[in-house]
Amino acid sequence: MIYLRDNPERAQFLEHFGKRSSHEYNIIYMFVLLLSAWTVFLNLLVIISISHFKKLHTPTNLIILSLAVADMLIGLIVIPVEGIKQIETCWYFGDTYCGLFVITVRLLLSTSLCNLILIAVDRYMAVCYSLLYPQKITTTKTLISICLCWLFCSVYNIWYVISNGYFNTSDKTLCYGQCIVLITNAWKFIDLIFSFLFPCTVIITAYLRIFYVVQRQVKVINSQMSGVKCVMEVSVRRKSERKAALTLGIIVTAYLLCWIPFYICSLTKTTAISSTSMTFLTWTFHINSGLNPIVYALFYRWFKISVKYILTFRIFQPASSLIDIFTDYYS
Repeated sequence: MIYLRDNPERAQFLEHFGKRSSHEYNIIYMFVLLLSAWTVFLNLLVIISISHFKKLHTPTNLIILSLAVADMLIGLIVIPVEGIKQIETCWYFGDTYCGLFVITVRLLLSTSLCNLILIAVDRYMAVCYSLLYPQKITTTKTLISICLCWLFCSVYNIWYVISNGYFNTSDKTLCYGQCIVLITNAWKFIDLIFSFLFPCTVIITAYLRIFYVVQRQVKVINSQMSGVKCVMEVSVRRKSERKAALTLGIIVTAYLLCWIPFYICSLTKTTAISSTSMTFLTWTFHINSGLNPIVYALFYRWFKISVKYILTFRIFQPASSLIDIFTDYYS
């Protein structure tokens, strides 16, 4: 970790090109404010929906809840501070807050990735081992997995900061500072394994297996369609599982499309990668945190129904948490 001042040539460049008019400042700050509010509000709807309605307390939705918490904190903490970093030419918060900010950013990003691993495993079990799923994946086991996910990510990222350390090389005559991370080659290799290769391998492998099994199940069901009621019930249940896998697969794919280029660029740090490209990838990554609830709204009818209850304040009615939120969803 380092709070680093640029060299005089870089300072002159920023002094010439970094200044913005008050009109530009207002537009950029408004964008950051709206993006932050949008991300917090939408993910808060997801959190309230899953927390309030008892019927939504399923293993899959608990992982979605954990992901929504991480996304909401990104909107509440990361996006505003990152916006100030991008807009201003100075890092105003000092070395201590630089360390805390980097820990927070890495914690939330790694936790989101860990949640995506849990989602991939959950969907893999639901689709590939549907008969064993209720016994193998329970609410208690899922809660333990989520807690371990947050705990592991916290310990890993705190260890990461302590191992690398941070120091101040600021030049008091200049005010062009950045809160950036400098890591050793050993930590680059460790981080490459735990934060990139392993998660991506697990997620991609799980979803490749899922879609292979889905295609095979579709062929089997189509060949056995004889109007028998039990066959129809199995078909409906598996269709629901496949839809959930597809929906969450879209979220995972969108996340990885943002994660992989960003991680590769931040890992290489080559001169061929412009600061503008890194800035674009950074904000694409943050915007992704506000897109997940939109995917839920497009594919999950229970989310649409729960949002109506929240926005019309009907969740404050007696026994509203016991409403069968899935009644219209399966109709």
